[in-house]
Amino acid sequence: MGGFEGHLYPGLSLFFYGLYHARLVSRALICNAPVQYPPRHPWNKGRWARLRQICYVGLLKILSACILVAQELHSIPTQFVLISKIYHQRNFMYRKQWQHLTFYMTIFLSGCVDVVSQNLLPQRCAALEQSVQALGVFISLPLMVSHMQDTEGVELQSHMLLTQAMFLLMLVVIAELWAPNVPLVWMMKAFLYTITGSWLMQMGFMLYKPISGYKWMDDDENDIAFVTTFFCWHVVFSAILMIWIYSFSFLWYCYIFVNG
Repeated sequence: MGGFEGHLYPGLSLFFYGLYHARLVSRALICNAPVQYPPRHPWNKGRWARLRQICYVGLLKILSACILVAQELHSIPTQFVLISKIYHQRNFMYRKQWQHLTFYMTIFLSGCVDVVSQNLLPQRCAALEQSVQALGVFISLPLMVSHMQDTEGVELQSHMLLTQAMFLLMLVVIAELWAPNVPLVWMMKAFLYTITGSWLMQMGFMLYKPISGYKWMDDDENDIAFVTTFFCWHVVFSAILMIWIYSFSFLWYCYIFVNG
């Protein structure tokens, strides 16, 4: 993702998506739900009743993808093309921007499938939603590997750590296809989504808007070493956040919601 906004907005999307799954996991574990994705209930009569039953996660995915695409296109100063022909030569243009758009396309596709499965089909098809989600993560991994080709120093180290988290996320979402009702898989998926999102936002601050006001130096071994340290802090932060969400959900479903 290019620029500060190109790291911040996708990071926020992935981070909040991880929080959403953390809430689903907590609810499923506390309420002893057999599946993480409950089947959709029959539509109630009345316009406002139907609106309350609509699942908005897919719509939010579509909206997020459109915003990310608009931000990416706005950052391109000249005409956005795939191939430029100059002096009888073929040159591919804006390779990183096309990588970003391909990643955003997977989010848009996942949102469309969620909308159809959750709101239009007679019966919700969670397997289809999980398959498209796994496809998106699988596509993102080789894009990220290619994204690191001309990077070095702090940028290379931060992208390597991001790729590591995305590789683990890919293994988890693929495992979910064969084990869709295993709570540990749900928990790891939410955990890795929050890590990926928070670290992507951290990369935006490190590479483009350092909080300290001092630029990170690619030739400083201490700066490169502290990139890994900060990543480990993000892992701990995500674990604490998962525990906090579960604790709050426990209080909500066992005491507040029951009493209400």
